[in-house]
Formats: sequence, structure tokens, C-alpha cells
Amino acid sequence: MTEPLPAFAVAGVADDPLAIAALQRLLAWLSPAFPVGAYTYSHGLEWAIEDGTVGDPASLRTWIGDVLCHGGGRTDAILFAAAWRAAAAGDHAGLAEVAELAVAIQPSRERHLEITAQGRAFLDTVTASWPSERLKVLAALFPTGTPVAYPAAVALAAAAADVPLKPALAAFAGAFVANLVSAGVRAIPVGQTDGQRIIAALAPAVEEVARLAETATLDDLGGAALRADIASMKHETQYTRLFRS
Repeated sequence: MTEPLPAFAVAGVADDPLAIAALQRLLAWLSPAFPVGAYTYSHGLEWAIEDGTVGDPASLRTWIGDVLCHGGGRTDAILFAAAWRAAAAGDHAGLAEVAELAVAIQPSRERHLEITAQGRAFLDTVTASWPSERLKVLAALFPTGTPVAYPAAVALAAAAADVPLKPALAAFAGAFVANLVSAGVRAIPVGQTDGQRIIAALAPAVEEVARLAETATLDDLGGAALRADIASMKHETQYTRLFRS
């Protein structure tokens, strides 16, 4: 039997123009078609494949699930929620502080590149293609050419467009999983259907991470996916590489 969708995913969408607009933005902004270059990053996964830690659908699912629940996925979700709350409240200093922290806590050079390059690309693209006065004001905190963390960039855009935090968090965490699955499908390789099975299997974990991040504070930041962090460092000197991280 198919599990019912979470209440926030369906309630009121059919007859609420604002909910439909929010859904359209999330689908567009977190789609593989949105030009942030997500397909070029593996978050250290490529080294784990080279090392032999990940080599089949089961180990790929385990690796991604651990990173989601105990590593960068959880961290980014907490940062996203903090940035969204600051942006929604018009707290420019708070938003800038969250964005600065998100860049500062990256554990390796490549992870720093991953979060800042995607953030810059997202903010430049969303301001050019989905302009609004509120977005313009928030984006001005991060002038063109300066680094901005990806979670903060997506969160400020969502807040500027009145996309509620709950679905925005779920979509953001879900996109994190989908991007890593895509990297695994290409690098191991595993089949596309196996990749979709992994995404489906991790859906409850995505929902749980989003639920926890919604009420978390910056004091809750921290992780235990140390092997994933080490993998991102090892990847810097990996001889043959498909990905930038």
C-alpha cells in the first residue's frame, strides 16, 4: 500500500493559488534543470566509490542516508531553516550571520567550493529569472562575486517568495538526496531504477530531517558523518575524478 503524503504536501494546494505558486517555485528551483551545477559535485561520494566503501545500491543507500541524517544534509537543513527565519523576519544581520557561518564550517576545500559555487549560481539565477523587490533587497546583502552558501541562498529566495518553511525544507533535503543518488548512479554505476528505489527508501528520513530542522537552532549544528568529511578531503588528491567534490 502506498504511504499517504504528509499533510503539508497536499493540504489546501488544490484550491490555494499561493500554495500552487510556492510549489511551482520549489519544483523549478530544486530541479536538476536549475543551473547551479549540482551534477558536478559528489560531496565526497566519488572517493568512497573509489575506496570501495560504496559499490552497490545497498551501500549507496546507507552512505547517503548517513550523510543526510548525521552529516552535511542535516547541517544544511538546520542552516536553511535559520536563514529562512531571518529572511522572513527581515533580520538582515541575522541572515548574513547564518550565511557566513555556513561557509565557515565547511570541513574541506572542495566542500567550501561546493556550497559557495552553488549558492552564488543559485542567487544570480533566481534574481535574474524570478525577480521581486523583496528578493532584490535580500540578495543585495550578497553582492555579485561574493561567496554565499547554497542553503542560505535558497532559503532567502523561499522566504522572499512566501514559500512556507515546512515544504521548503522537505524539498531542499529531498533535492540533496536526489543529487547524491544521481552522482552514485553515474559513478558506480547503478541502474536508474535502483536510484529511484533509494530515493523512495530515504523519503521518510528526508521528512524526519526536515521536521527536526524546522525547530532546531544554530546550537544544534554538528554531525557525526566523519568518514564523509574525510572522503571530501581525500577527493582533493584523487587521481581520476568525474566530480568537483
